[in-house]
Amino acid sequence: MILLPFKKIVVVIIIAVSAINVFAQDDLLSLVDTDETTKKHERVIATFKTSKVINIQSTETVKAKTMDFRVTHRFGNIGGASGGGPHTLFGFDNSTDIRISFDFGITDDLTLGVGRSKQNELIDGLVKYRFLSQTADNHIPVTVAFYGDMNYNPQKASQFYSGMAPTSGFKQNDIHRFSYTSQLIIARKFGSRFSMELVPTFQHRNFVLANINADNGAAETNDLMALGSGFRLKLTRRVSIIADYYYTFSEYRHNNTATPFYNPLAIGIEIETGGHVFHINYTNAAGIIENNYLPNTTDSWLKGGHKFGFNISRVFDLGRTKK
Repeated sequence: MILLPFKKIVVVIIIAVSAINVFAQDDLLSLVDTDETTKKHERVIATFKTSKVINIQSTETVKAKTMDFRVTHRFGNIGGASGGGPHTLFGFDNSTDIRISFDFGITDDLTLGVGRSKQNELIDGLVKYRFLSQTADNHIPVTVAFYGDMNYNPQKASQFYSGMAPTSGFKQNDIHRFSYTSQLIIARKFGSRFSMELVPTFQHRNFVLANINADNGAAETNDLMALGSGFRLKLTRRVSIIADYYYTFSEYRHNNTATPFYNPLAIGIEIETGGHVFHINYTNAAGIIENNYLPNTTDSWLKGGHKFGFNISRVFDLGRTKK
């Protein structure tokens, strides 16, 4: 597969956003369950219900002076062709990743967070800033947020540099252990039941194994670009279907025969339960955080490489004062 030049990626994003804007020319006031008393430039709320769709980030942030404590769990492959089957209880005996995180609402539009993942023992810090919000009168047709994540891999050197051929003059350095992800999240709520988003993504890893395993001789690179998309379709007052997908722009991944790579795809059900939102989902991504699953998804849906996952979230109000 030919790697698209950066300019073409930008054109694709511009066309997609323009299409969303054209669709938005319908009277949004009649789509968002409002009435004639709607205030001018009133924000559209609850484009998505949580800070992530499944794998992909959403434009939602944690409210000011609150903390979101979250445990996300992903089991092993379900299909026997990918190591699952009845002898692993269809993946329930295994755990590919577990992430524990704390996200803090500095303002209603600014979230800071920290987390730790089982996969690669990643420790991460994140920031999400929503700087543009869709309005009910369509004055602003989309919500836009920036998301940035910095990761540190504390594994033993023998694990971190595993697979690397001895190279004369190479020196191990702690800076190799850092990786970074930056995203622009562009979302729109089309009425009360349907929301979607596009997420252009840039990722940089300070260290990679520069193997040349692809048919066209392409080597692994430190930089990785991807374009994600996600949607939420509300079925009832409390139940929604959610899904997201990433396309990675990488010759190395699309043409690698030694270790096939696949684009992350996730589908799930979202259930609102009295102030809490519970997700159950299936995805071929083994990792939970972008710095794990974007460069390292090696399981195929067609070969049973999808995994069951869920999250548990508890929000704490940090702004209350005792009487």
